[in-house]
Amino acid sequence: MVKALAFALTIGSGGSVGREGPIVQIGSALASSIGQWVKMPENRLRTLVACGAAGGISATFNAPITGVFFGVEIILREFSVDALFTVMLSAMIADVTAIPFLGDKPFLSGFPAGIMLHNPRDYLLVAVLAVLAALMGLTFKSVLYKVEDLCDALWRNRPEWARPAALGTGYGRLLLALPQMYGVGYPVIFKTTAGSYATWFLIVLAFGKILATSLSIGIGGSGSIFAPSLFIGVTTGMAYGGIVNHLFGAGAGQPALYAVVAMGAVFTAAARAPLTSLASVVEMSGDFSLTLPVMLAVAIASTVSRALSYGTIYTAKLLRRGTDIDRAAPWRAVADLKITDVMRPFRPALPVPPDGTAPAMHGGFPAGSGSTPGPQAIPGPLTGQHDTQALVASASLSQALCQLEVYGRDGLPVLSADEHQILGWITSASVMRALAREISGTCGEAAQAQAAAGQDHHGAQGMLIHPPAPLPGYQVIEITITEGSPAAGRKLGDVPWPPASTPVSVLRGRRLQAPQLGSDLAPGDRVSLLIPAPPHPPPPHPDSTSREQPASREGSST
Repeated sequence: MVKALAFALTIGSGGSVGREGPIVQIGSALASSIGQWVKMPENRLRTLVACGAAGGISATFNAPITGVFFGVEIILREFSVDALFTVMLSAMIADVTAIPFLGDKPFLSGFPAGIMLHNPRDYLLVAVLAVLAALMGLTFKSVLYKVEDLCDALWRNRPEWARPAALGTGYGRLLLALPQMYGVGYPVIFKTTAGSYATWFLIVLAFGKILATSLSIGIGGSGSIFAPSLFIGVTTGMAYGGIVNHLFGAGAGQPALYAVVAMGAVFTAAARAPLTSLASVVEMSGDFSLTLPVMLAVAIASTVSRALSYGTIYTAKLLRRGTDIDRAAPWRAVADLKITDVMRPFRPALPVPPDGTAPAMHGGFPAGSGSTPGPQAIPGPLTGQHDTQALVASASLSQALCQLEVYGRDGLPVLSADEHQILGWITSASVMRALAREISGTCGEAAQAQAAAGQDHHGAQGMLIHPPAPLPGYQVIEITITEGSPAAGRKLGDVPWPPASTPVSVLRGRRLQAPQLGSDLAPGDRVSLLIPAPPHPPPPHPDSTSREQPASREGSST
């Protein structure tokens, strides 16, 4: 109620803000209070808050479709069938209830009738206007918070209750210079579309509204940015329409057409809510012939806004407090990423024998001769040997994580869709790095520590949940580099590994690393190799201490 009173005082005293703010807040706060009273779960409480906002918008503007999109696109920020049905029901009931009191005419029925594009080439003019309107919307967002910061710096730690009175003198001087900035501004919008102002003065009004709204909020007032966005869009579009009408003649269409189109584009750029913008302009004007040009404008404005700015005019304040609600949710990151996005590719891909026999030489790392590794080809004791499981490239990332947890301490091979080639190698560390980049939106390095653990994974529950998928014709062996090993101190790519083998990981201490040809090997490193399965076990290295594991055992989780 206190916030609603602040809205009323701001608008009643001439604040250049929209009255949609208190409508949305009262509806949302009422819905939230009811939900908390009946102890609703958090997800249903959010839906109820969106219902309150949608109902407030729908009833006030006689725009139920706009109310639905506002509640889902701006409040919920995600679409779900259950939430959409509930929000639609709320908007419909609110509008039906309000019509007997407020009438059923479109809210912006004062706009000129019959405005439309007569020539398809005029869509090019709409596209140019969309870019200009997007820049105006981003300017509005930037100036709003810069003025608020300036007012905070000027007022510092003085009593907040005196702030509107003291700093309001600057806003009063602006009203003396531009009395059209007084209040919400709908009468000025109607006079603008009627052609009552010169082109140069329309540009002054557009920038004046940006400054007036920023000052109204910066000095401590409360209000919405929806109506100011419409005002800025109408004046910008009308000025643009007058210019193109002067350049190209009447064939370019009525200036009022560009005014209506720019309304949606400015709000889209500021709030990044293209569906809400499209519905509001078309529904509130009552002219559905404007759907196509408005659709084009909001699409372009949304693209420009996303390319030039992060966050919206609604979320920027949260970003300044360290809360980023635009960042991808973890579950969405897992759903968006594919195995092929996170694996380390093999070039060329390795063949998979159809009958499970050892494949022919595939151009792996240089090694000695023969089909099985000889003693001279192993530069260290063989400390591990096991059959490996495989993942198909079409599998989901969540499935890959489950398989890596159970079978893939050193990682797992990724098969092509037809399972005839090994496309690459995936590890837990590579998945974590990709998830970190997807969730945070940065390219910073993510932690890739993975503890070296035993190779036992035969828990009954794990085997039931994650059934094995053996890779025919291949095994993974682990070679430990010792002090006297010929590989110690050499680069990974210079070591004569066994024939047809491919290094897949290097375990140094407790850190699992991807194999780099130029990296130096040190005593204690454990190199895992993907090799063709030999007909007989390879001979042990002289330093081996009988740590070889049976071929039936596989990699385990860390």
